[in-house]
Amino acid sequence: MFNIQYPIIQAGMVWCSGWRLASAVSEAGGLGIIGAGSMYPEVLRTHIRKCKAATAKPFGVNVPLLYPNVEEIMQILVEEGVEIVFTSAGNPSVWTGFLKEKGMTVVHVIANTKFALKAEASGVDAVVAEGFEAGGHNGREETTTLCLVPMIRAAVSIPVIAAGGIGSGQAMLAAMALGAEGVQVGSAFAVAEESSAHVAFKDKILEAGEGATKLRMKKLVPVRLLQNEFADAVAQAEASGADTEVLIQLLGRARAKLGMFEGDMEEGELEIGQVSAMLREIKPAAVILQEIWSGFEKEVNKIKAWKV
Repeated sequence: MFNIQYPIIQAGMVWCSGWRLASAVSEAGGLGIIGAGSMYPEVLRTHIRKCKAATAKPFGVNVPLLYPNVEEIMQILVEEGVEIVFTSAGNPSVWTGFLKEKGMTVVHVIANTKFALKAEASGVDAVVAEGFEAGGHNGREETTTLCLVPMIRAAVSIPVIAAGGIGSGQAMLAAMALGAEGVQVGSAFAVAEESSAHVAFKDKILEAGEGATKLRMKKLVPVRLLQNEFADAVAQAEASGADTEVLIQLLGRARAKLGMFEGDMEEGELEIGQVSAMLREIKPAAVILQEIWSGFEKEVNKIKAWKV
């Protein structure tokens, strides 16, 4: 479907996945994704052009459908000849037809069976089944990847890409065994050398242990956050029964940029998945991808050697 060497997709993460990361993953044989969610339209155009200059291999763009300027972003995708689009955080039926008419491959990110079926009915080519372990936008149902992937596989006939808690070859094999035909990896690529995340954020990810992340802001758009002063304030507000208006005021503007891109580790919003507890080193994206693939092959061969 994507004309790539390995069934490994880099997630389109805000403030982490610009053209450098996307082109590096694509050059290494996976599918790099530019995260449009943190870009003004003309900034996105620049990243698309730089990515094309850096690699001749396929790459895609992730577009959160609830974000502002979505109409302008879609027009830029057409003008710049983008061939693969991953949509998320919104209704796929609004834009899928438009994108398909322009000849694009469209994938939508979902976190439950209801929206998987809606995505399939809207005409998407595949879905990303993103489990509760994931960072960034998450499902309110809190369904884990281990449970979500086989349910989605049974519900739809289109390809399923597994996401959430996948940062190793072992996890990739587990996802494939559950019925996925590829995996989407976010957090492990967030700490890649080519990631545009601030080095302070990368270091904090590497320091994270078990339980360092919690799902917050469920009354808005649920996100998994690393513990810091901002996350503590959100937790206190939620515990006191704060409504959406209070949470919106607490979130303010550019909170994710403040933390993930500008490096404020206390007042910034730090989105990352549970797999952060397994990450210990900043590496080139190509090395990360190859380690996942070689680990996958190693585990496959190990299973083949079992005597039943």
